[in-house]
Amino acid sequence: MSFPPSQKNLVDVHCLTRISFPGARFGPRAIRAASARQTSFRGFNHRRGLNPYTSPYTIFDCGDIPITPFDNALALHQMTSAFLELGSRTPALIHSTNPKPKLLTLGGDHSIALPALRALNKIYGGPIAVLHFDAHLDTWHPAKYPSFWKSAQSDFTHGSMFWIASNEGLIINGSSAHAGLRTRLAGDGWDDFEDDDRQGFLRISSDDIDEMGTLGIISSIIDRIGTEIPTYLSLDIDVLDPGLCPGTGTPEPGGWTSREVIKILRGLESLNVVGADIVEVAPAYDGAGEQTALVAAQVAFEILTSWVGRGLGEIEKIEDETKAKDKMENSEDQRNEL
Repeated sequence: MSFPPSQKNLVDVHCLTRISFPGARFGPRAIRAASARQTSFRGFNHRRGLNPYTSPYTIFDCGDIPITPFDNALALHQMTSAFLELGSRTPALIHSTNPKPKLLTLGGDHSIALPALRALNKIYGGPIAVLHFDAHLDTWHPAKYPSFWKSAQSDFTHGSMFWIASNEGLIINGSSAHAGLRTRLAGDGWDDFEDDDRQGFLRISSDDIDEMGTLGIISSIIDRIGTEIPTYLSLDIDVLDPGLCPGTGTPEPGGWTSREVIKILRGLESLNVVGADIVEVAPAYDGAGEQTALVAAQVAFEILTSWVGRGLGEIEKIEDETKAKDKMENSEDQRNEL
């Protein structure tokens, strides 16, 4: 499949490994349908003061990545190849602040983060940080998902992909964060947290918002990751409470509201997010109003808006610095003439 170069790309990945309730491979279709009201003529985001669809940046829908539903190893290879191909292309808007296209992927289950990180590692030449919105850790050792027929392929699941990525050196240890956690742990102790500590993640629980508020959550994430490190933003829709977003495969009570998640995302525009995904939307379990898909579509809109806003801000900053430098040089020339 061939796609023209662009700056912000939307990619659909219909991928499913092992999950409590299957159905996430139909998530991209549901999110696409829920985004039908997002148009260029009614796309002005008033909180940011811009319309991402009419900005100098190009937002291009790349459609579906064709992958097999029968072979996880082959599907992983297909996804990695597609992410690498798209992410390596020349962006439509060529600028020093904009060296590579950015991919926003609609899943599919959470395992799609691994091929995305493998591709980004090659594109950016090293490990990157991960900002992970989820009810669950997803840094679990594959043994925590036991398989009767043990194999390297069975190790790759929607709960082990960050463990695999960390062990492959794809994630910067000490600069990544989870947000919205409320998962149960395996066994009778803290082994899961200890594994997570070794992988260098900061844990922000769902309950923390009661004491910290959204601004405290935002501040903690920025303090942890900074604003310069290339970062992959991965949002599992189950970070939201299932009473509001029931359409997901591993629902956990006690989650955040859509307003809280959107508020936090809006406050993270300063992060250097180089890729993102929205995963685990399972429309078979959604309500009659398809509210889970609607929230996912809004989250996509907010991510795109922040990408465009940060990019325009960086361009304006460089232009201001150039003007100030030129003005200073002109003043120096005038003094020399006197």
